[in-house]
Amino acid sequence: MLDQTINVLRSLWSVWVMIFFCGIVLWAYVLTPKAKIEAHGTIPLRDDDSEER
Repeated sequence: MLDQTINVLRSLWSVWVMIFFCGIVLWAYVLTPKAKIEAHGTIPLRDDDSEER
């Protein structure tokens, strides 16, 4: 019984990896506030502006 269950789960490893990857993409692009990501992306630009002044 346990061996059959392990074999089924082992055969579905690619499905588990795909679900995990899709979860990461969903979290990064949909659930994360875009303003926070854009603020982090503009840090190098703000540093360059402060050196020119």
